[in-house]
Amino acid sequence: MHPPELRLRARQQHLAGSTVAEVARCLRLPYPTVRGWCGEQAEPRQHGTAFRCFRCRPAVNNQTDRAAYAYLLGLYLGDGHLVTSARVPVLRIAYSNAWPGLIEACDAAMRAVLAAKVQRVQQQGCVSVQSYGMHWPCLFPQHGPGKKHDRPIVLTDWQRPILQSHPGDFLRGLFHSDGCRVANRVTVRGKAYVYPRYMFVNESTDIMGLCQWGLDLLGIAWRMNRRNSLSVARRGAVAALDRHVGPKS
Repeated sequence: MHPPELRLRARQQHLAGSTVAEVARCLRLPYPTVRGWCGEQAEPRQHGTAFRCFRCRPAVNNQTDRAAYAYLLGLYLGDGHLVTSARVPVLRIAYSNAWPGLIEACDAAMRAVLAAKVQRVQQQGCVSVQSYGMHWPCLFPQHGPGKKHDRPIVLTDWQRPILQSHPGDFLRGLFHSDGCRVANRVTVRGKAYVYPRYMFVNESTDIMGLCQWGLDLLGIAWRMNRRNSLSVARRGAVAALDRHVGPKS
């Protein structure tokens, strides 16, 4: 599959007045390929993923909801998987049956970002929320073979400003996937105390670093209680994170 930047360049040259043959020669591509990209039959349907991909069509009117994108990226970095080996890429995010509210939120985010259709595949004890689309790889460049903690997870130059504008949505996605809000119980001098606490657990040091970065953007105090586990426990910090995340439902 050719990169989206190459398709965009071909279309721009064609719209600027070059013939399909001239574009094909300039970009050293087969004539049928360029004709398919630039011909009228290749114009994306209004509700297709090609029409909504802001990486391939930066001037499109139906722009992606940036807050929903930040949330969906957090979900993907936690429990998501982007399969690109099939004919059409598919984005999948798995949930326990115990979290119907999160399933609904993921479904809504996929539709707000790119998806024309979203499927829910019921499995034993869990649901896979998934959407097929040729342009999911454009929006999730962190995809790759193997497990996320075995490869670098680095934001691109265009992703970072989105997350800086919507850090709370990004953190909500991370904590809705690999995080939780629990009642922490401690006993001091024979007296029991219970207080809320957020935990985020991930084996990837890069993803953990992104969670720390998001918390820092919001001024929320955190600490590492284990190599792969982050804790938000101070009363003010928990209250601040409640405004963006809250308990799972």
